[in-house]
Amino acid sequence: MNVPSLTGHFLVASRYLQDPNFAQSVVLMIRHDDEGALGVVINRPADKSVSEVWDAIGFDPCDRQDAIFVGGPVPGPLIAIHTLEPFSEREVLPGVHVSMHRDAIDLIVRKKGQPLRLYSNHAGWGSGQLEAELEVGGWLTTEATKEEVFGDHDAVWKSVTQRIGLEIMAPHIDEKFVPSDPSLN
Repeated sequence: MNVPSLTGHFLVASRYLQDPNFAQSVVLMIRHDDEGALGVVINRPADKSVSEVWDAIGFDPCDRQDAIFVGGPVPGPLIAIHTLEPFSEREVLPGVHVSMHRDAIDLIVRKKGQPLRLYSNHAGWGSGQLEAELEVGGWLTTEATKEEVFGDHDAVWKSVTQRIGLEIMAPHIDEKFVPSDPSLN
């Protein structure tokens, strides 16, 4: 692979990426290796709650009112991003785990008070496809944080793009010395 693995990183679509599925999206990379890449868009809530989806797919009812998120344009199984290591299929970044098996996800949604995001669909790339998109400037990348993965989905795009901007424009300046609005300088 030409590019180091981006597992545990965020991808943010640049203005050069013309795919409307990813406009102002933040993608958490779950897997990235020589065989391809898989991630979920973390800032696209759907109009259904976990309990509504549980009723629709025939699970025992649950009372979780969290929104389900649209993880991308590729159909696939539900994907749970969570903090419960015993139910983990893989650790994406420290303390952030992924599960795709139905039984594990059903147990995870019943653990009250635990950070959880459920995604229908995902973003996927074949071998070399993401690398080609990165090479032509289609994506910007930065390390993901647990706080942003489970934080305010409405604010994450702005906070991640600001961080990427600082990494590009001022990589050696301590962030505490950069004003939140540089136009006030």
